[in-house]
Amino acid sequence: MRGRRLVASLMIFNLVAVAVVVAILVWSGSSMAQPENLAEGSEILGTWGVMAAAIAVGMGSLGAAVAVAAVGSAAMGAMSEKPELGGRALIFLGLAEGIAIYGLIVAVMILAKF
Repeated sequence: MRGRRLVASLMIFNLVAVAVVVAILVWSGSSMAQPENLAEGSEILGTWGVMAAAIAVGMGSLGAAVAVAAVGSAAMGAMSEKPELGGRALIFLGLAEGIAIYGLIVAVMILAKF
């Protein structure tokens, strides 16, 4: 029960942080991308591209944290009964951590559009 509350509060914090950043960007009226730095037809990617990259990394890291928490606790329980399962548990922890790396790769691909 405590884990669900923690995940819910982290998601709410993430959404509030994104809303604050969007409000600041809209209020300032400035775009991070200048027209001379953009390829032709990619004017939309300015501030929203940076926001999309931030959301990809943030949500990917949040998903990886939830997955590592679930897999790690189950792996520790399994290893307490059968210590030889430690190697297999590390494989599943690595797969769960890969979610954060995928979010980082997506962010790099988005930012490479500039």
